[in-house]
Amino acid sequence: MTGMPDVAEAASLEEPAEEPTALAEPATEEPVAEEASPEEPAVEEPAVEEPAAEEPLVEEPPVEELFGPIEAILLIVDEPLLPVTLAQVLDRPRPVIEEALRTLSTSYTEQGRGFELREVAGGWRLYTREEYAEVVERFVLDGQQAKLTNAALETLAVVAYRQPVSRARVSAIRGVNCDGVMRTLVTRGLVEEAGTDGESGATLYRTTSYFLERLGIRSLEELPNLAPYLPEIDEMESEQVAPESAAPESPATELAATDEPATADAAPEPTQETDPHE
Repeated sequence: MTGMPDVAEAASLEEPAEEPTALAEPATEEPVAEEASPEEPAVEEPAVEEPAAEEPLVEEPPVEELFGPIEAILLIVDEPLLPVTLAQVLDRPRPVIEEALRTLSTSYTEQGRGFELREVAGGWRLYTREEYAEVVERFVLDGQQAKLTNAALETLAVVAYRQPVSRARVSAIRGVNCDGVMRTLVTRGLVEEAGTDGESGATLYRTTSYFLERLGIRSLEELPNLAPYLPEIDEMESEQVAPESAAPESPATELAATDEPATADAAPEPTQETDPHE
């Protein structure tokens, strides 16, 4: 009987041992909730570093890289070129373009080039230097004072009235090869290319504004009318009828022509006979 209380006491002592395990579970959950809270501010930190990545894109190439494009454009313009236009074409700020233009102008002067980059009327343009004016004038006047030949004038007239026209067509109208004459007219600045023929692919030519300037007219409509200089219709018809009426006489003419050489050939026979060598 004394052993039974011992078992009861042992059971009573084991029951409270399970209670701390049940209390330990919520203790493990509390630190998990506390660790998740500090993660929210960490997400905002990378947004501050974005402007730093754009800084290398602001760097501009050196001014020397603009010299080539600017020179290429200056060679084809016929009036002073505004810096604003260059800035738009080259996609660069206007101050950078102006700096490049001034640098080019200074370098041309220091190198003693035959031309200079001059600022005129708010723009920039290439000009020959004043010290070489005499040479340039002599070159220009020698080329302009030479007169055009009759062949060149005829070819120029065909181009003026039939433009745009190909060289083959001009040659067919004139009846002679006009390639050399056309090259001369192009060199003189009186004729220029005007595209190609859609069917044959031949190069077409037309007169230039310099041609109008030399003639003192404003447009091709002011060219003189060719009708007064063309033959009348009656004259053209008479010229066409004349060969037709003479056609039946041609056989008789040929027979007469064949008879005449016969008498002419018979005449020398006595001379051959009296030749002393025979």
